Amino acid sequence: MHENLVIVESPAKAKTIEKFLGDGFVVTSSMGHIRDLEKKDFGIDLEKNYTPKYIVSPDKKKIVTELKKLAKTAKTVWLASDEDREGEAIAWHLKEVLKLKEENTKRIVFHEITKEAITEAVKNPREIDQNLVDAQQARRVLDRIVGFEVSPVLWKKVKPSLSAGRVQSVTVRLIVEREREIRNFTSVSSFRVNGYFLVSDANGNDTELKAEVSKRFKTRDEANAFLEKCKDAEFTISDIVKKPGKRTPAMPFTTSTLQQEASRKMGFSVSQTMAVAQRLYEAGKITYMRTDSVNLSKLALNTSKQKIEDLHGEKYVKIRKFKTKAKGAQEAHEAIRPTYMENETVDGSPQEQRLYELIWKRTIASQMADAILERTNVTINVSTADQNFQATGEVIVFDGFLKVYIESTDDENGGNGNAQVPGSGQGLIPPLHVNDKLEMTSIISTERFTQRPARFTEASLVKRLEELGIGRPSTYAPTITTVQNRNYVVKEERPGVERKYTVLTLELGEIKEEVKTEITGAEKNKLFPTDIGIVVNDFLVDNFDQIMDYNFTASVEKEFDDIADGNKVWNEMIDKFYQPFHGRVQHALDNAERSNGERILGVDPKSGKQVSAKVGRYGPLAQIGETSTEEGAEKPQFSSLRAGQHIETITLEEALELFRLPREVGEYEDKKVTVAIGRFGPYIRHDNKFVSLGKEDDPYTVSGEKAIELIEAKREKDRLAVIRVFEEDAEVRILNGRWGPYIKHGKANVKIPKTIKVEAKDLSFEDCMKIIKEAPAPKAKRGRKK
Repeated sequence: MHENLVIVESPAKAKTIEKFLGDGFVVTSSMGHIRDLEKKDFGIDLEKNYTPKYIVSPDKKKIVTELKKLAKTAKTVWLASDEDREGEAIAWHLKEVLKLKEENTKRIVFHEITKEAITEAVKNPREIDQNLVDAQQARRVLDRIVGFEVSPVLWKKVKPSLSAGRVQSVTVRLIVEREREIRNFTSVSSFRVNGYFLVSDANGNDTELKAEVSKRFKTRDEANAFLEKCKDAEFTISDIVKKPGKRTPAMPFTTSTLQQEASRKMGFSVSQTMAVAQRLYEAGKITYMRTDSVNLSKLALNTSKQKIEDLHGEKYVKIRKFKTKAKGAQEAHEAIRPTYMENETVDGSPQEQRLYELIWKRTIASQMADAILERTNVTINVSTADQNFQATGEVIVFDGFLKVYIESTDDENGGNGNAQVPGSGQGLIPPLHVNDKLEMTSIISTERFTQRPARFTEASLVKRLEELGIGRPSTYAPTITTVQNRNYVVKEERPGVERKYTVLTLELGEIKEEVKTEITGAEKNKLFPTDIGIVVNDFLVDNFDQIMDYNFTASVEKEFDDIADGNKVWNEMIDKFYQPFHGRVQHALDNAERSNGERILGVDPKSGKQVSAKVGRYGPLAQIGETSTEEGAEKPQFSSLRAGQHIETITLEEALELFRLPREVGEYEDKKVTVAIGRFGPYIRHDNKFVSLGKEDDPYTVSGEKAIELIEAKREKDRLAVIRVFEEDAEVRILNGRWGPYIKHGKANVKIPKTIKVEAKDLSFEDCMKIIKEAPAPKAKRGRKK
């Protein structure tokens, strides 16, 4: 018999909490969500006021049995799952499935795993908040209504094995629409003019002052005409303005801002950030990591102040109390911060140490003084032209919070984001006076181009979802992971393309013109929609405009907030949505046309048949000819699109090029050698055997000599793979595989146990047959659910 049983979600969290409780407590883990909603029960329960029937999954039954035993022998059971809606639902599920009694069950919450927080929570237990449970229940049921009802429509009308989701589909729409903006964008060029002037610095030494013409010239001729005017011009300072400025630190981290900053500064994916933050939280090193709040506790403010004074002095301290601005913030407790502000670093993996340091710096910086700047603007008149030059300088008078931390921004020009450092450009302006005449050393006019909209990074997508009110802190990471796992979106690098630009230079009274080349449009770790993602998005927008509407998705989140506040009944909210929605689903099943994103490209000049691109069973493809159901009709030709080709952008010429395959590249050993592309990529076929082409080998250009080289390399690899063949039975062989030696018996592959101490080459036929006989039966492959 034990006094107290504390149940949390994970073993790591249990281990940390155990350190802070006395001998009268037993801490255990439920290993996460112990119950899940089954599809078959969901369908039944739709007719019963949407009350889901939960079933304990087989892999959790043992855990539940153990928890029941522990609960029976405890005087008090403390449910200590996380403090958000998901955690509240887990506590409720535990109470239900373990059949816990009201009188000896207590709910405790804390936003940090420290002795003080745990002790305070135990002193102030509460009951399970049914409103929070209902809000989570509503989210789960509504998401399953959308998934279970819309996905089968996609299977029938687009392609099998597709899925839809209330938040994931809207997220894909954002990425698809941004991609189309980029594809439809037309860049416009203009000429930027910079002047370089010789001036004296404070010590009397010559230095260069850079200034820019505020006007951009639309054409090369306009820019050249301005440079012509500057040949004989006088350059005079007409105005000098000095203004004080300041920079204020960023607020402490919320879930979304942590995901954004970890992506920009460290290249973490949002799921990686949350996994690392979870480990830091469960180890008691940071506060709860799913939060909308920017508030800091009184204790955090006081310890931050003390740390700043110790490190930098009292003048660097400025205590700030931030207020949460996010609408419907569901976790309005405290921002993400270190549990102990005095710890600048922590033990752990390199990722944990880096993320902790980021959180520590951001928290400390939020309580530090503003950075004081001085900005100087100098206007330089041109005697022969209406335009003037502007020189700007910025210096840091007092660094304040910049001593510790600078927030990064999303780089709109293709990078991952950079910290904008004040004073990092042209700094201190040399001593100048109004009416000073300046000596011009050169004026350079460079052709520049308008920037297309930036593709989303994971960080900028989280930011956009938050701005639109789509999802909540706990949903950003799984949503972005899901759309990539579904192959609706890919995160990848893509090379840029060459672009020529013109540079005009006025120097020593002469204008020189150069045409230079730059690489533009290179992308790193950006999100791109796939062809199937685009086709699914278009089908959903056409047939389910309600769930694809950004405002609807945001308004649903607001309704979940109302349920959590006790202002709305969850199953009434579901009923209001479901009745018209189910009718729309039925209408789509009965009336919507099949969609494969087909795009007509033109006519094949050889056959006169139509050429098109569309999504097929195994992905995007080009097609010559039309599909017909008539008996005896000629079948069309198909060819998969190559990497980097897309249905919306492929040209007729590029599509026809695909049909050069399969192509013969010669003969070897009196047999044809053919190159083609199959379901699993490009390959060489020779003597009815197949050899894969490497990534560096282009199937459209690979030579016969290279093909023979690859055939021989494959033969040599196969020869080396055979360790031993037995005369007693040629079907029994010892082979060398990717994971080491194994026995092949007919079609079966048998692993050689680690208990066998002799080398594989020394195994006898009898040894092999014994291993085959004693090998465990292979696991049955999962069939497709019907």
